[in-house]
Amino acid sequence: MCPDIQTRSNYLKGFLYSLGGTILVSTNFVTAKYGLKGFNPVTFSLVWTAAAAVYSLLIVLSCGQWRQMALSSRDIWNVVLMGLATGAAMILAWTGLARLDPSFAAFLWRFQPVLTIVLSVLLLRERMSIKEIAPVTVMILGGCLSTIGRWDIVGIGIILTLLACIAVAVQMLIAKARVHEIHPNILVVYRVGIGAVVIMLWALLAGKINFQVEASYWYITLLGAFLGPCASFLLTFRSYRYWDLSRSSMVRTVQPLFVLPLAYLVFGKLPAGKELFGGCVILVGAFWLAWIHLIRK
Repeated sequence: MCPDIQTRSNYLKGFLYSLGGTILVSTNFVTAKYGLKGFNPVTFSLVWTAAAAVYSLLIVLSCGQWRQMALSSRDIWNVVLMGLATGAAMILAWTGLARLDPSFAAFLWRFQPVLTIVLSVLLLRERMSIKEIAPVTVMILGGCLSTIGRWDIVGIGIILTLLACIAVAVQMLIAKARVHEIHPNILVVYRVGIGAVVIMLWALLAGKINFQVEASYWYITLLGAFLGPCASFLLTFRSYRYWDLSRSSMVRTVQPLFVLPLAYLVFGKLPAGKELFGGCVILVGAFWLAWIHLIRK
């Protein structure tokens, strides 16, 4: 194949995989918010992640890839670290979401691509220009506007969500670094499998396991576990084989545009007042950053 045609083909594949992963992961904010109405955050995190581990393992087995699960010592340390970050991210993210409106939480998660870009610049030698500081400042301003006079209500949820963003950024960095040596399907298995073990240990220590909830919460949680932590990451990690980490992360900027109508359809409401305004400011900064970054590419 001609190099130019191959380049265009890879670009399209990277975009489609990244967009598909973004659309699927956008369902997290609705399915998880619904599940958290029945489960406590720790139990929900365990059920959600363990179910995703089972789904991803079945996919690997059905594709005949089980032999590829044998990893080198270097890769083992990488996937263990990714699993630890996954377990921490799940607990932090869902505990934070339990305190926040799902659409507003989606706005806050725009900081995750920013953190991923910063890490990719520092550790993967990708570039970030001075002009990108301005949109990041706008995003921070939007986050501050959202909390004026409401910190006592949303403050803890915001802190937990931002900590979860950091943990997810670490996962993405590791995945990008190893995705050419480890198949994306295998990465997802180890990501959620080790994460589930971490959450189970935490749940046992905290003594907060409670599976006595109505069946509807189980159904939606199990569905969400397939769409979000399983299927979405199968696509996202594939995009890393064709795109650099920062470009793929920027596609996730559009996530609130999927979450807002879905949340309104399911819950019949949208963020109000300062949350909506601050969230829109965050989104403006995220789009600005994405524009600067993609134009440079």
